[in-house]
Amino acid sequence: MQPFIICHMISSIDGRIVPDRWTLPVDGVNRDSLVNQYYDVEKTYDADGWIIGRATASEHFVNTTEPRKGTNNQFPREPYVAQNLTERLAIFMDPHGKLQYERSDIEGDGIVAVLADNVADDYLQTLRDNGISYCFAGPDGRNIQQAVAVLGNTFRRRKLLLEGGGLINGAFLQAGVINEISLMIYPGIDGVSGIASSFDWVCATDNEPARGQALSF
Repeated sequence: MQPFIICHMISSIDGRIVPDRWTLPVDGVNRDSLVNQYYDVEKTYDADGWIIGRATASEHFVNTTEPRKGTNNQFPREPYVAQNLTERLAIFMDPHGKLQYERSDIEGDGIVAVLADNVADDYLQTLRDNGISYCFAGPDGRNIQQAVAVLGNTFRRRKLLLEGGGLINGAFLQAGVINEISLMIYPGIDGVSGIASSFDWVCATDNEPARGQALSF
């Protein structure tokens, strides 16, 4: 079973995604009330999980540290499903195992860490001890198609919201696994180049997104 993935984002008119940098609406409407409409739309999708990258997770939810070093031959590199898994999941793309969790959920949504094969066994043991599920995305943690397949087949997800940042969104777009894009445009600008955008992809200039399927907007 392949989950249906919706990339749900809000950006300024010039495509930037850091709300604190946006100019105020010219009509005097409260900025927060406009941004909160993003979350109202999110609820209408009735998704059973959401996906963000390590940088976004560390900014809003979880502390980070340097990756642990040690052996990686104690546990098989197979998905681990915690017994307390919830109906809705918070999925964090964290190849190097930098996120340090203090609980197994985010506001009731059970955490699933998506890791590289080479994370230390000690880190996996800590996740297990804290009741946190995990799976793998290849040797470097960047095999998006593998991770998405596991989220569907093992974790039985039917619909997932991909909610950035730009590098994770770009990686999913490049992998050809995004089915739909929901992009809300805030009536203001950032105005500075180099600030995170809805989709970022570091690659050669002639590299293009995967063309496996058409996207709906």
